[in-house]
Amino acid sequence: MGIPFYRHDLGEPEVEAVRKVLAGPILTTGEVVESFERRFAAYLGVPHALAVTSCTGALHLSLLALGIGLGDEVITTPMTFIASSTAILEAGAKPVFVDVESQTGNLDATKVEAAITPRTKAILPVHLYGQMCDMVTIRKIADQHGLFVIEDAAHCLEGVRDGVKPGELGDTACFSFYATKNLTCGEGGALVTKDRGLAEKLRLLRLHGMTKTAADRHREGYQHWDMTVLGWKYNMDNIHAALLLPQMDRIEQNWSKRDTVARWYEGLLSDCPGVSVPKSHPQVRHARHLFPVFVEGGGRDAIIQGLQEDGIGSVVNYRAIHLLSYFRDTFGFRVGDFPHAEKIGDSVVSLPFYPAMTENQVTQVTATVTRLLKARR
Repeated sequence: MGIPFYRHDLGEPEVEAVRKVLAGPILTTGEVVESFERRFAAYLGVPHALAVTSCTGALHLSLLALGIGLGDEVITTPMTFIASSTAILEAGAKPVFVDVESQTGNLDATKVEAAITPRTKAILPVHLYGQMCDMVTIRKIADQHGLFVIEDAAHCLEGVRDGVKPGELGDTACFSFYATKNLTCGEGGALVTKDRGLAEKLRLLRLHGMTKTAADRHREGYQHWDMTVLGWKYNMDNIHAALLLPQMDRIEQNWSKRDTVARWYEGLLSDCPGVSVPKSHPQVRHARHLFPVFVEGGGRDAIIQGLQEDGIGSVVNYRAIHLLSYFRDTFGFRVGDFPHAEKIGDSVVSLPFYPAMTENQVTQVTATVTRLLKARR
C-alpha cells in the first residue's frame, strides 16, 4: 500500500512504558490504569474516568448502570458504527433511530423529540467523524422528558462545540482507543462522568461486581471480597494503559497536525466537481478523527476500487445501520426510512488521514480522486 488509510505514531516512549509494566508485578488493572484515568479525566475537565476494554463496553456499562434494559427504548442514529446500536441491544433495550443532518451525518437534534415514547429512557448521540452533535439542544430535550444522555464520543476526544466538551452535558461519554483512533492502544476504551455515585457503580460493573481487584489485594494484602451486583468483564489492564499514557503528552500536537492535513485536503478539493466535504458547524472545534468526503452522483464504490488499485487506502464510514441484514430482518427497516443516512451511506468514503501525512501525499490522494471522478463522466 503506497499510502495506507492509517498509520499510528507509537514509538520508543510507548515501548519503554510497556517495558516498565512488564518488569512489575501487576499486569492487570492497577496503578498504571489509575494514572491514565486521572490524566484522561483532567484533559476532559471531568472528575471521573474509567478505562475499559472498548467503547462498546463503555456504552454497554453506561446503559446498565443507568438502569436501561428490557422493554426500554434508546434514541440514536443510523449513521455510525454498529456498536452504538448493538450495545443498546446487549443491554436488552431497543434502538430507535432518527435521521441525521444531511451535511454532517450527525444525529439531527430537531428530530429527537418526535421519536420520544413512554418507553424512551435515553438519547445516545454519536459525535461522527470528530464533530460534536448539538449537545445543548439534546440535553435540553432530555431534561424536559426526564431522559439520560449517553454520548458516543469514539471519534471526538478533542472536540468542542458551543464551549462544551464531550462529557460535560452527557450523563456519561464513551471513547474508543481502537487501532485507528486518535489515541490508540490497539483495543480499548474509556468512559467519563461527573456523577460520583454513578462512577462507583460503573467501577463495580466493570469487574464482575467485585469489591476488590487483584491490585487491591496485592497492595493491601489478601482480604475477602464480595460480589454486590451482577457485573461484566470490561476492565483495562496496565499494559494497554501504558501504551496510552505517553500519547497523552502528544494529544494537542497530533490534533494540530491532523488539522493541518485536513486543511490541505479541503483546499485541494474545494474546486473538485463531484465531491463534497461534510460541513462543520460554527462554534465547533473538530476533533479531526477522519477525513470523509461525499461522492456525488453515484459511483462511490468505483472510486474506492480505483484508489485501491493506485495503492491508496480508503474505507466507508459508514453504511446506514438500518439497512444491514440483521436490522432489516429483526426490525423490518426498509429503504427510505432514513433518507439522509442512506444517502451518506451510499456516497461517503474516508480518505487516508493521520498526523504523519505529508502535503505531497495529500496532493497525490486528491489528484487520484479527481482523476477517477473525471473518468466517471
